[in-house]
Amino acid sequence: MSPDRSGREWAERLARVESRNITFLEPAPPFWTEAAGARVRDAAGREYLDFTGAFGVAFAGHRHPLVVARIRAQAERLVHGMGDIHPPAVKVEFLEELAALMPWPETRAILGLSGSDAVEAALKTAQLATGRPGVIAFKGGYHGLTLGALATTHREHFRTPFVRRLAEHVHFVPFPSTVEEGEHVLDEVDQRLGTGVPVPVGAVIVEPIQGRAGVRVPPPGFLADLAVRTGSRGALLIADEVFTGMGRTGALLASQHDRVEPDLVCLGKALGGGMPLSGCVGPAQVMDAWPPSTGEAIHTSTFLGHPICCAAGLGFLEALRNDDLVARAARLGLQALDYLSEALDGSRGVVEIRGRGLMLGVELSRRRAARVVRHALERGLILLPAGQHGEVVELTPPATLTRDELESGLAILVEAILES
Repeated sequence: MSPDRSGREWAERLARVESRNITFLEPAPPFWTEAAGARVRDAAGREYLDFTGAFGVAFAGHRHPLVVARIRAQAERLVHGMGDIHPPAVKVEFLEELAALMPWPETRAILGLSGSDAVEAALKTAQLATGRPGVIAFKGGYHGLTLGALATTHREHFRTPFVRRLAEHVHFVPFPSTVEEGEHVLDEVDQRLGTGVPVPVGAVIVEPIQGRAGVRVPPPGFLADLAVRTGSRGALLIADEVFTGMGRTGALLASQHDRVEPDLVCLGKALGGGMPLSGCVGPAQVMDAWPPSTGEAIHTSTFLGHPICCAAGLGFLEALRNDDLVARAARLGLQALDYLSEALDGSRGVVEIRGRGLMLGVELSRRRAARVVRHALERGLILLPAGQHGEVVELTPPATLTRDELESGLAILVEAILES
């Protein structure tokens, strides 16, 4: 399945009109034209199994019928509204459905279009609620690329070109892999929270499982201890669940695996069922740090609460319930872990197989993940490399894929690993 003339032609066309920094075109990638469930078709007519869920977005599968039906019905009535002035009614319906799933008695939300939007809103909320602009974030963390979110994103590849524009009050601490490491990190967090120098800390932002860093799972009890220490110092714990949230890890929120109730949660990716939709959500007592609107909101955007996106979100929440996607993710994830553990047992160069639910990573030696991903693509399986050095093959497939699709994709992955 090497790139053919069709793929090269699309790549050449794109190169003439898009910034050269955006899309990697060597070799020419598949240009998608159609997708349904866990299957994708490209411009050359080839079909692939998608084990990325399109960056984790297609948790309910590509083009889920309930999402498509909601989009179609909404598009026939109202395509755009005036989100914070003359709100679309569907925005209210979506927020009510979302609030009913959250862990707090009364939930408030700020909607956005991207994960970065949700993080920006959470960071602003924390400053309003605590009066402290300082932030503690984690090495390896990825929270988005807008300037506020980028200040809390650790990878130098993203930060270096813009570092002089970034806020300087973010402190980075290690993300632990063991209980012993976790104890040292907690002591450092406690120290940072207590000093108030040079800027007092009002928020700790953490991914319950670090995604882009290579599906890094913290040790048991770490998140719970982090929440206690953060709260005891009067700061807020922000759980960035843009990737992990809405069922991906086998719980509605990945924080729930550790019985943690964050002060704020950032949601995105899966939330819109394929449409751009995100949210910063939290309990009323925290979110009410925002002043009442006097007719001019201090945090808003033109497309806030976009009707079609909110309708798609309602379709996703319906699919989440009807298809029992949280339980499916937990069950399929265990099957995938068992399959990979058995098939790769004793294999040279396999460092670790880890994850929760349908958020899995296979860590390899010698930075082989990109090569494995390329070989898998040639066999019809879409995967992504992850980790600081491209050492992890990341799996985040739709929860709607069948057992046969799961086993077929895993067999291709194992073959690609053993041959790479």
